[in-house]
Amino acid sequence: MTTPLNERRIANAIRVLAMDAVQKANSGHPGAPMGMADIAEVVWREFLNHNPKNPQWANRDRFVLSNGHGSMLQYALLHLTGYDLSIEDLKSFRQLHSKTPGHPELGYAPGIETTTGPLGQGIANAVGFALAEKTLAAQFNKDDFKVVDHFTYCFLGDGCLMEGISHEVCSLAGTLGLGKLVVYYDDNGISIDGEVEGWFSEDIEQRFHAYGWHVLKVDGHDADAIRKATIVAQAETTKPTIIICKTVIGLGSPNKQGKEDSHGAPLGHDEISLTRKALGWAEEAFDIPNDVYAAWDAKVKGAQSEAAWDEVFAKYAEKYPTEAVELNRRISGDLPEEFIAQADAYIAEVNLKAETIATRKASQQAIQAFAPLLPEILGGSADLASSNLTLWKGAQGIQNDPAGNYVYYGVREFGMTAIANGVALHGGFIPYVATFLMFMEYARNAVRMSALMKQRVIHVYTHDSIGLGEDGPTHQPVEQIASLRGTPNLNTWRPCDTVEATISWKSALKRADGPSALIFSRQNLPFQIRTQAQIENVEKGGYILAPEVGELKAIIIATGSEVSLAIEAYAQLEGVRVVSMPCAEEFMKQDISYRETVLPAAIRARVAVEAAHVDYWWKFVGLDGRVIGMTTYGESAPAKDLFQHFGITTEAVVAAVKEVIA
Repeated sequence: MTTPLNERRIANAIRVLAMDAVQKANSGHPGAPMGMADIAEVVWREFLNHNPKNPQWANRDRFVLSNGHGSMLQYALLHLTGYDLSIEDLKSFRQLHSKTPGHPELGYAPGIETTTGPLGQGIANAVGFALAEKTLAAQFNKDDFKVVDHFTYCFLGDGCLMEGISHEVCSLAGTLGLGKLVVYYDDNGISIDGEVEGWFSEDIEQRFHAYGWHVLKVDGHDADAIRKATIVAQAETTKPTIIICKTVIGLGSPNKQGKEDSHGAPLGHDEISLTRKALGWAEEAFDIPNDVYAAWDAKVKGAQSEAAWDEVFAKYAEKYPTEAVELNRRISGDLPEEFIAQADAYIAEVNLKAETIATRKASQQAIQAFAPLLPEILGGSADLASSNLTLWKGAQGIQNDPAGNYVYYGVREFGMTAIANGVALHGGFIPYVATFLMFMEYARNAVRMSALMKQRVIHVYTHDSIGLGEDGPTHQPVEQIASLRGTPNLNTWRPCDTVEATISWKSALKRADGPSALIFSRQNLPFQIRTQAQIENVEKGGYILAPEVGELKAIIIATGSEVSLAIEAYAQLEGVRVVSMPCAEEFMKQDISYRETVLPAAIRARVAVEAAHVDYWWKFVGLDGRVIGMTTYGESAPAKDLFQHFGITTEAVVAAVKEVIA
């Protein structure tokens, strides 16, 4: 190996911090940080363009640790290079309320770009970062100014490449030619169960060649080889690069390096003593010498890099003031000041049209109305654009035009959703992605991650119930809406007509602190007549659509296509009100006085109707109430026959109301 002693000692700071923090916590993964320390030393000290004093600098390089179980690698790097992450924070690794949880979590430590841990999603987020960078650069850069110009660096391991999502996203990254994505593969041949040869034997080099990537192979402990490979990777602008780094897990541990013993457990005090000796590290636990700190410190260099970019941006703003203002707005995540008024004006138009159409069509019309007002919208569908109706007249695929606004994701529901998370995290875009509601299941964990990270991602799901008919139970969602509603920090909208569909889009676009799932019908749904006050209340998630005549005796709660059944039943009953509940999460955020106005606690005679699993609605109707919906999977037949077969009918609603009143 050609690694100079001083570089190895600098890298060893990562190794000792990782093994010390894991040992103190008596929990964690020391092996990956110790094995990847030499790669990290080169990338972070020589190539990563960042400013520890301003972690949100717009043109910083993005770094993603996809193998997030090795989180002490990233925490050590942040601490050593000068971020606001103290040695005491490292000593609190994996403890309650610390900045250093077991896996990198967005919002805890400065410099963490994304939450990683579910293997494979980190590389998916990295693809999203690189996609966003390329598209934003194409939209704003000029021949004389490159104000969007940064790399995305990603570390990953065997587990990430075993997960199927890595195939989805790396395949697409090659097709899109994301040349500023550089991935370092920690090829150590070890996972929790031992040597991976018995269950992971594919040729990674050929696999990535097949994707259309630029592939390099190096000794992952040879700093000079890593350096040269990174320079070559940066020069390849038409393809993403993977650098396959052959490493030894837990390097430095005399008895545990190269073994699964170092993967997911503390080394132990005795082994740590032996490791310190083997590394030539005389200092005590958590003690980093000043000369090593000085070698790592990136604060001055980072400030200089940002200052140089600020000068370029100032000149850009002078020559292209409109573009500069718009770029700043988009990076900040603020909507245009006039958007809400424009959206409300469009909603008024929709109300006047009173169209009876499928809500998926109403969704497309909303996109058509809003997208020209919001150039940050970046849409996409999992090979279902003609069914999800996600294309609009101004849609331009980025495959043909890097400055476009639409991504043809192909049949990659999971990858698509995790990439969208990365796009949102990067900034400058509001991504929406679409598939059939049933196939949300493929993307489920990425939907959870967008909610966990509080990202403004809009998940569009069509074909929302047994109403899609002949495709049968494999395509008919039953439990999916309840699954989405059970996800913390996710707003799930199931509108009943054009007005509610349009307002669901407005709400999702406004919402800056989390994602929204918009669930639309395949079949046409009747338009519901409302007052202006009712239209304003739609955004509250639940409202009185049809007020009772006379004394209130019972309440019918409905969503989506079943609102029309509730209205039909209402016409046959007395003393009944219909509450449309397009978004229960938003309804529950309203103050108690509003909720009491809509659903007075004294009225226990309640019926909920929805062509989905019944269990969700019991909390709204109580033990005295009734829920009309699905308790089994669907069948293959025309939609009308299915609603009759499963008892989701006007007659059933009327009968249920009479039962609860009696």
